Amino acid sequence: MHRRRRTRIIATLGPTSSTFDMIKKLSEAGADMFRLNMSHGQHEDISKLYATVREVEKITGRPIGILADLQGPKLRVGVFKDDHVILKVGQKFILDMDDSPGSEQRVQLPHTEIYQAVTPKTELLLNDGKIRLHIEKVSEKEIVTKVLVGGELSNRKGVNVPSAILPLAALTKKDKKDLNFVLDLGVDWVALSFVQRAQDVQEAKDIIKGRAWIMSKIEKPSAVHSMDEIIAISDAVMVARGDMGVEMPMELVPAIQKKIIRHARRVGIPTVVATQMLESMITEAVPTRAEVSDVANAVFDGTDAIMLSAESAAGAYPEEAVATMNRIAMSVEGEPSYRRLLNKDVASPEATTADAISAAAKQVAKTIEAKAIVTYTGSGSTALRASRERPETPLLVLTPNIETARRLTVVWGLNCVYSKDAINFQDMIDKACNICYKYGYAKINDRIVIMAGMPFGTPGKTNVLRISRVLENQINI
Repeated sequence: MHRRRRTRIIATLGPTSSTFDMIKKLSEAGADMFRLNMSHGQHEDISKLYATVREVEKITGRPIGILADLQGPKLRVGVFKDDHVILKVGQKFILDMDDSPGSEQRVQLPHTEIYQAVTPKTELLLNDGKIRLHIEKVSEKEIVTKVLVGGELSNRKGVNVPSAILPLAALTKKDKKDLNFVLDLGVDWVALSFVQRAQDVQEAKDIIKGRAWIMSKIEKPSAVHSMDEIIAISDAVMVARGDMGVEMPMELVPAIQKKIIRHARRVGIPTVVATQMLESMITEAVPTRAEVSDVANAVFDGTDAIMLSAESAAGAYPEEAVATMNRIAMSVEGEPSYRRLLNKDVASPEATTADAISAAAKQVAKTIEAKAIVTYTGSGSTALRASRERPETPLLVLTPNIETARRLTVVWGLNCVYSKDAINFQDMIDKACNICYKYGYAKINDRIVIMAGMPFGTPGKTNVLRISRVLENQINI
């Protein structure tokens, strides 16, 4: 039922992975959470995918998380008379508010926010950064540019503004409609696109009101600069390397990835590394060696989860992509250097009881060679603290809240069991020992370490550390 792999895998669902059989195969291959991309598909389609995942969850008996990824504001040029043009290096090219079809000299840019934010001598990037324009003059309705890097530009291609904080909210009208829809469905996580500052996250929090956890996608230069503030207010962060690699020099992305993971772990929230991880597997059954190294490096960095996008949503080999990612992560985690890197970057415990007990549980479990660390949690906070320590000993989470169990599926090392809360101290010990035995974590006479809070059922009250031996009279399978 449970994974021995610590790093979690998120698989995006789409046209090639929308059936019950395929979603079940992806789960069995290693997917711990499924992503619903709100940029594609109607609400009816999203609702069917959600229901299918929940059916798979019942069959597998393993909590499965569901992440709804909001589209965010999309900045695009208008259309061309002949559907596309070729821009040449050195030529003048104008972006304006005129909605008539474009030409080699001009095209519509219907976003007043860009006109307000940009200045001369800065740059605009078009078509995923393939075309680069140097701004020479700006007015309320026109931006005059010189082409630095030319090429083909076709209808409605995207626009990136790397050097400015745009006066745009992270949530568009479509996003707010989608957000209310997925919250009513019951998704566990909401990914927030186009985050520029902490206020964007707070706006989403005010709408969500605790009905899901928020994952902030760090993909804009402004978000990188405001990283600490965004991480402090988020429940998780995603290293969204697609737009990040367009708006920032690509050679900076690996170092930024490591920095985000390190900062998030220090705070105690999970990180997800995403975008083009096994891109060639959209069409090929085997990834490139460079892609394998990329996935492996993300695992070595200590990320909580790695994510597949088009590889599992629209690719020809979705099951193979998940299985490949699973094998890579398992291989890395078996390397002695992986453990050395995790221990080298361990965060210092905060001056709280929960942190002190989490740090002690890791050390005690290693010293006595315990077979598992069992964490009782209602809200998930105790489990997050236990995961932050990155113990060698397997982590088993017992929670009476199925929502908490699903949300924790993205967190490093946590194996969640939906179980009634303990009613007293002895029941706490008996439940932990019984479940460890049931799921193969421990045998009779093996020792386990238990973390819990008393009185039971009180959130944020981790104050008990117990060493217990699994006894035969505790087993009730």
